[in-house]
Amino acid sequence: MDIQLHKAAAANDAAAIVSLIDKGAKIDARNGSGATALLVATHANKVEAARALIEAGADVNAKDNIEDSPYLYAGARGHLEILRLTLANGADLTSINRYGGTALIPASERGHVETVDTLIKAGVDVDHVNRLGWTALIEAVILGDGGPRHVKIVDLLLKAGADADLADNDGVTPLQHARGRGYGEIAALLEKAGAK
Repeated sequence: MDIQLHKAAAANDAAAIVSLIDKGAKIDARNGSGATALLVATHANKVEAARALIEAGADVNAKDNIEDSPYLYAGARGHLEILRLTLANGADLTSINRYGGTALIPASERGHVETVDTLIKAGVDVDHVNRLGWTALIEAVILGDGGPRHVKIVDLLLKAGADADLADNDGVTPLQHARGRGYGEIAALLEKAGAK
């Protein structure tokens, strides 16, 4: 019955989810990869399934075998509706992924502007440093494309108080990275924020 819950989540079948839980399916049962039904729904961005599972009490912080949780994955992938559901239902803002990063770091890298804004407003630490020695600001610069979405993300991070001079493990600052990549708009934002 628990695997049926995972299948219902993948199919975005909220009615089946409610029915299976009423019949005794374990809401946070794991599949072979350690994913709960909620994580399965999150992977596929199945909002109705995610909503039904969360309303029934699914753990938004339950991690799979590779350290993804519904909250972390929704943030990293820009699945905004599911992210908002997790934030409203106990998301652990300090939880980290397999790279030692918060949800804000991959959201910044991948150019998910609304997600970054949502995570900042939720209170995620804008200066958290992952195992690679990178912050959300550094990832937005070095893994971004320098385009409008990443410019906006850098602006949001700086306005939220991100440390413009927090260097990577090699001592290279966000401004040095931006200049080295020819990202003039990002460099200008960093300079305006007092970066050296």
